[in-house]
Amino acid sequence: MIFLRLAAGLSLLLALGCTDRSLSPVTPSALEVGTARTVFVATNRNELPDGSFGPERSEDYHLLELTVSIPPNHTPGKLEFGYADPNPETQFTLAARHQFPHQSDFDKRLQAELNQFPPDERDVLVFVHGFNSTQAETAFRAAQLSHDLDTPGATIVYSWPSLGSPLGYAYDGDSVLFARDGLEQLLRHLNKAGARRIVLAAHSMGSLLAMEALRQIEIRSPNWSEQNLAGVILLSPDLDLDVFRSQIQQFKTVPEPFVVFVSSKDTILNISRRIRGTHSRERLGSLSSIEAVSDLPIDIVDTTAFADSAESGHFVTATSPTFLALLNKAQATEGAFETRPQAVEEFRQILPDTVVNRDSAGEAQMMTFTGGDR
Repeated sequence: MIFLRLAAGLSLLLALGCTDRSLSPVTPSALEVGTARTVFVATNRNELPDGSFGPERSEDYHLLELTVSIPPNHTPGKLEFGYADPNPETQFTLAARHQFPHQSDFDKRLQAELNQFPPDERDVLVFVHGFNSTQAETAFRAAQLSHDLDTPGATIVYSWPSLGSPLGYAYDGDSVLFARDGLEQLLRHLNKAGARRIVLAAHSMGSLLAMEALRQIEIRSPNWSEQNLAGVILLSPDLDLDVFRSQIQQFKTVPEPFVVFVSSKDTILNISRRIRGTHSRERLGSLSSIEAVSDLPIDIVDTTAFADSAESGHFVTATSPTFLALLNKAQATEGAFETRPQAVEEFRQILPDTVVNRDSAGEAQMMTFTGGDR
């Protein structure tokens, strides 16, 4: 049975690989039918002749502004990618791309974007994508997530050089290590660029990159993360537990809130375990028990109950319409970054499954929630 599941998962990945995902033309006319969403990008991918960015690694550090057109029929949790010949009526489409020649130009444009919001909403969400992602796909996903959750402020994607292939797992793992300095550069600079608060969110293998970057920041500047980040979110993290423990132990004080979204039904992480020859060891994103992290100063939200309704079992938080609706109802996106106790209370009110959180003594505990909308 295990081998059948693996075969099914690999077949799906290979089927996705038949599409040329590297093509995503700029289509300005898409904004005549779609809704515009601005996504800023920092990347150390290689620049291609047409102005797009590919899978190869580059020593150069580029800053961009992308405008994504969200189709008029979009429903929360759904993401239809537009590739070589996009249909703006039904697909996310790249409508504009601008590269900033200088850091100062990027700063001015970011500040102008933030100034469109009230002073208490001038936040920056930094999103670090996962394995098997092209640059356009990361922008589409960030636009979808920020649109569906109606997040205030600006969204910045840190686009590290993923091969964008289901067979590129080893390449992507090396690229994560290559990209650590670039993410550190971005986070440190944003602190000086006028953002009221900086929230770091990472998905899948991007969680390894986020943790590695924060670890090296903490080594160089102890307690920087707690002083400069308003929160850290790891979504379905493809992270070995021992590695995660070694990373988080480098923090003098862990930023609050520090939230990890997990699902025991994450088949991609199950495949990851077997690829690594560690089928008996859980990944952080597919925890089935609190015991392995009970001593760590983190909050864990179990999304297993929403996995069946999600378009992607490896990204439940972004692709489950039910879960997105519940987050919006409780305004958890906004409240979670004011105070950690408030965030936990909001999750308690809306999630029918379980949340692991720290009690007043700083110890982790399991809470089972039976209330709220199902």
